[in-house]
Amino acid sequence: MYPKQRPPLPARYQAIYAEHYRRNREGIGVASALSKKMEAWMHRKVASDSSSTRSTLEIGAGNLNHIPFEPQSSTYDVVEELADLCRNSPHRVNVRNVYSSLAEIPGITYDRIVSIATFEHLCNLPEVVATCGLLLSPGGILRVAIPSEGTFLWKAAWTMSTGIAFQLRYGLNYGVLMRHEHVNSAQEISNILHMFFAETRRTILGIRPQLSLYQFFECRKPNLEECRWFLTEPNKPVDV
Repeated sequence: MYPKQRPPLPARYQAIYAEHYRRNREGIGVASALSKKMEAWMHRKVASDSSSTRSTLEIGAGNLNHIPFEPQSSTYDVVEELADLCRNSPHRVNVRNVYSSLAEIPGITYDRIVSIATFEHLCNLPEVVATCGLLLSPGGILRVAIPSEGTFLWKAAWTMSTGIAFQLRYGLNYGVLMRHEHVNSAQEISNILHMFFAETRRTILGIRPQLSLYQFFECRKPNLEECRWFLTEPNKPVDV
């Protein structure tokens, strides 16, 4: 049901959260470095249609670690709630505008909207996807890459890598942090994308969606009436 409520994070996890996030994003440690190499599949898939002449908006840009996969463009905007992550990134010079939320975007549209490993974190995901539909130029495309949250293979992968490293470093169960962070499963994300886009194509890193590590979605032809209708009721529960 949406909007979702994020499970609270116990005090011991709150105390190490900022340090863990920094180490994870910067690839510090063997497990984090391996994770970054695996995540490159998502970046490459999202950027495979990129062009310096097309306007792009990235949602959940973090420390701008996707920028190196994109050609330099004069029209590359990002949305990142923790704006300091962008400001302190060496790639900031390649970004035109940094917004803290989609609501700040001043009535402009984009040829492409991209997002990497973000949609699984969003408690208001239907609202975000509906807004993306309205922010796309005619013929525009939404390109989303996510971990296969909710599948056996994805859980086994992080349990045997980052989970072990986290346990050894902090003496805590990584699953608690994952339940706090990943509020949406890959299947829920797929369902919501199909709700607001008439054409949605999925590619996976694996055998099938239920036995995969990552998933990539290309979404075209937003259902504009559906998007507008949903956004008039932003607190309406959605059962997917």
